[in-house]
Amino acid sequence: MENVEMNRKAILTLENWNPFEMDNFTYDTEAADVVAALQSINDPSELGKVIQTIYEQSFEQWIPIEKCVEISYKLLAIKFEAKCIL
Repeated sequence: MENVEMNRKAILTLENWNPFEMDNFTYDTEAADVVAALQSINDPSELGKVIQTIYEQSFEQWIPIEKCVEISYKLLAIKFEAKCIL
């Protein structure tokens, strides 16, 4: 899987996550920031903290770290599949 395909799958995963359950809303900016962080982070806890910070800065709402770590595992699975690390 190419990097472009990995990024597309990661963004789709984040769009489906919808942590604030907003109707007809996309998290384009936040998804782009998370995918950029995904490029260099391999630890689910670290990525979860980054996700929490990104969304909190944009929406001034806190997401429990457990939810952020849960989505980070999904994103890292996409990354590892793309990089054939599995």
